[in-house]
Amino acid sequence: MTSAGSNEAALGRTKPVAARASSWSATNRPAIGSSLDGYQLATARRSIGWETIVDTVASGSPLAGRDHRPRSGPTAPRTGPRMPIVQRPSAGASLLGGSIVLPVNECHHDVPQQSVSPWTGEPGTAGVVAVVGAGKMGLPLAAQFAGHGWKVIAVDVQPAVVAAINEGRSHLGEEPGVAELVARSHAEGRLRATTDGATAARDADVVVLIVPVMLDAGHQPDYRYMDAAVDSIAGGLHDGSLVVFETTLPVGDTRGRYQPRLEAASGLHTETDLFVAFSPERLYSGAVLRNLSSYPKLVGGLGPASTERAARFYDSVLDAEIVAMSSAEAAEFSKLADTTYRDVNIALANEYAAYADRVGVDIREVIEAANSQPYSHIHQPGIGVGGHCIPVYPHFLLSRAPELTLVARSREVNDGQIQIALASVRDSLGGLDGAPVLVLGLTYRHGVNELAYSRALPLIEALAAAGARVSAFDPLMTDAEIRAVGAAPYAWGTTSDARAIVTQTGDPQWLSLDPAWFPDLALLVDGRNTLAGLTLPEHVRYRGIGVPRRG
Repeated sequence: MTSAGSNEAALGRTKPVAARASSWSATNRPAIGSSLDGYQLATARRSIGWETIVDTVASGSPLAGRDHRPRSGPTAPRTGPRMPIVQRPSAGASLLGGSIVLPVNECHHDVPQQSVSPWTGEPGTAGVVAVVGAGKMGLPLAAQFAGHGWKVIAVDVQPAVVAAINEGRSHLGEEPGVAELVARSHAEGRLRATTDGATAARDADVVVLIVPVMLDAGHQPDYRYMDAAVDSIAGGLHDGSLVVFETTLPVGDTRGRYQPRLEAASGLHTETDLFVAFSPERLYSGAVLRNLSSYPKLVGGLGPASTERAARFYDSVLDAEIVAMSSAEAAEFSKLADTTYRDVNIALANEYAAYADRVGVDIREVIEAANSQPYSHIHQPGIGVGGHCIPVYPHFLLSRAPELTLVARSREVNDGQIQIALASVRDSLGGLDGAPVLVLGLTYRHGVNELAYSRALPLIEALAAAGARVSAFDPLMTDAEIRAVGAAPYAWGTTSDARAIVTQTGDPQWLSLDPAWFPDLALLVDGRNTLAGLTLPEHVRYRGIGVPRRG
């Protein structure tokens, strides 16, 4: 993926200001049914190092077969309806080959802001946005929008979250930069919170929904929270409202599930007086604000007007490139393709690791050598895949396309890594009944205090079901939290009777592990290949993931 930062030098990182449109409502919202033709959508000129291109694009232009080589002159205009691309990542990577001229100047958090309306291009007229879901991704989004001059209403069903925001506090803990941005935005009167979604939507020009859609017991999408969020704001929508879904959804849900719901409750009509788009969040816990400034922002609407308005909104609140896609479905699919690719890649790495183990080679060496070829991007193997995204979204894809057998098999491979670790412990100890086993790392990723789909949870459950006495340690979790997942707390650095240790995260803290703390230790299962260099007593077996065995 090409980041915004890598393209700034090539593109000159400019956002041209277009001429203002001729007709606007008194509240700076576009008049019902008005167009944005005054912004000259047909072409945009930008210096990209080797030439200046004039880009035009026709709706529905195919990706396959496009000639992306540098050209000596401008492309010829095409006929037909236009689907613009905004601030494309690079000339060679343009999704559809064109650009929108945007009316917003680039701005940053560390300089005084001059609000600029995405609708009119006028200073001092940035609008109001409601962010529905003020959680680990929603609150940083709200703070980001407020930091770029918009007035933000954070909507959440949890009164404690609302109270914290209304006191200028972040409830997220260690998300870099968010607490400071929340405090400043609240102090400057640009951020408040409420539990009332309908009133927030009534007061807002834009509504962004970012509430979870997870999996039910049958691995199908669980829409309870999103359905409730949509219903909570739909009655407050008004002429000109823009609604954007950032939550990852199965392909077709923005149009097929939520457009009818929004229209029925509001009495509005999409592409006439209601504008609806999908723009997937592409954020990583612990780096959300940095991601917002660097990852290209994908936007796909239910029609050209929805796409354009969403693109203009995001251009006014982000410093990254804005990529306008041909449809909401294309944008929905792009997020599922991204996360599913990673899951499939990890599954391939896990199968490679199993073979490496069989033939006695080090998979780390193999992957490093293979990836020295620039077209190879093999991921690292491990004890499993956790988190809100990668183990979840392949099932969204499978819910619509069960014939994707490679996707389904990859999920089986990655979830099956726990059983491989369990078998290794059982075989090494001669059984698990009564065996003391220590699990290191309970969160789904080290450094992030979240248990979402952490592979430690089924590991502990399986060990306990087999009769093992399970203890656990995670530097981010309290003893009470560890007990709540079914393990006895272990105090780091103390003596333990554990006969087997399984690492589920790759926390660097494990490098300070002293085998003398575990006089009865017989086996170390290194679930993330973090401890391959650790010196162990001769009687202790080492089992990594595709790393040569010892002992």
